[in-house]
Amino acid sequence: MFWRRTVCCVGDTGTLHPQPRHRRHHQSDLNALFLCVSLFRLKDLEVPKLGDSDVHVKMLAAPINPADINMIQGTYPILSPLPAVGGNEGVGEVLEVGPRVMALKPGDWVIPADAGLGTWRTHGVFPEEMLLKVPSDIPVLCAATLSVNPCTAFRVLADFESLAPGDSVIQNAANSGVGQAVIQIARASGIKTINVVRDRPDLPKLVERLMALGADYIVTEEMLRKPEMKDIFKSIPRPRLALNCVGGKSTTDMLRHLQRTHGHHWVHTLSAQSAFIFRDVRLRGFWMTQWRKQHAQGEPELGHITPGDPLIRRGQLTAPACTQVHLQEYRAALDASMKPFISSKQILVL
Repeated sequence: MFWRRTVCCVGDTGTLHPQPRHRRHHQSDLNALFLCVSLFRLKDLEVPKLGDSDVHVKMLAAPINPADINMIQGTYPILSPLPAVGGNEGVGEVLEVGPRVMALKPGDWVIPADAGLGTWRTHGVFPEEMLLKVPSDIPVLCAATLSVNPCTAFRVLADFESLAPGDSVIQNAANSGVGQAVIQIARASGIKTINVVRDRPDLPKLVERLMALGADYIVTEEMLRKPEMKDIFKSIPRPRLALNCVGGKSTTDMLRHLQRTHGHHWVHTLSAQSAFIFRDVRLRGFWMTQWRKQHAQGEPELGHITPGDPLIRRGQLTAPACTQVHLQEYRAALDASMKPFISSKQILVL
């Protein structure tokens, strides 16, 4: 007989309307943060009765991702009806299965098959098709953060350019979860990375950490505009691919360093129109959730980064820098996840 109550981090008061943001002024961010945190409560709820095709899962760990914050704010393309349990990613252990469940058994580890599962909880009962089995002998933090950042990194490196060993890519927000995965996957593939980060008080520590992951070059946004950037391209070719999740001046500055032909650019906002004409730069957006929907029939797994992937087994693809926080301290974790210059992903330990 299993415990039949669960503690959930539940949003139950409404969504936050988006507010204008400015990189140098964080008052709107602070207002948004207060409202985001205030929307959530810890609730002690009954675990639903197990159906024939259901799986009872004890959650082990779940990260707080930017998409989770956007869902709380009401600005994400996927919004769950309220009240809703937060969290789109995480890993749990199967405690009990219904009689019609064929692919899972007690003791298995599982992760969400798609967004919107609601992982910020201690226990849950889910239909079998909403879960994917993962090996239980990989690090729990690696399993908990597997389905979003590493898969996104793999797809943007694989889908937009035919990159070969010795080629290079440039990315901003290199200290993000996706950025760290890009560094590791690229290194394992023999691809050089130029990694752009914002200047900060602890920059030397950040540089040391990213270099340990396999980064080839790390530059600040200000350095992108300096003549010394040319020195990098004496050793490696100019990048064929630029990956952007920041927008603004950082994006246009990266454009200047692309090869003059065959350059793709993963971007949200762009103002350097001349690059499209004179450098044959092509613009593409990417959303992992949409990619999975489009490939649901032919490739229903994680996007070709699987828990048994040799990169994970060999320790070449690890979890991003993480800070583990107990579920009861969720307010502090949400607070930390929205602060500037934070390079550590908040992980709720459940």
